[in-house]
Amino acid sequence: MNYQLGNLEETVLLIALYLDEVYGVSVAEEYKKQTGHGISVPAIHTVLRRLEGKGLLRSGMGESSPERGGRRKRLYQATTYGLNLIREVRKDRIRLWSKIPALKLDKG
Repeated sequence: MNYQLGNLEETVLLIALYLDEVYGVSVAEEYKKQTGHGISVPAIHTVLRRLEGKGLLRSGMGESSPERGGRRKRLYQATTYGLNLIREVRKDRIRLWSKIPALKLDKG
């Protein structure tokens, strides 16, 4: 499988996979929770659109809500292609990590 994923794209795709349905704010909050680093919602929106353009996510409009002034939000879900790609990424990472001797990993 041919892919080109940056670290942030990979992280956002993983978040979309385990949360099932995401939007910009939910990804930003989960990203902060998991990494301890904040990221702007506009940056997340850029990544979500990029992943959708690569066919790794699909989106649709959610229902309007009073909290959002009647506006709807765009919701994203991982595609089968996204799931298959992240499996390949995981397999590649495990293969590479297995090549590093444990003694090297134990050194500070």
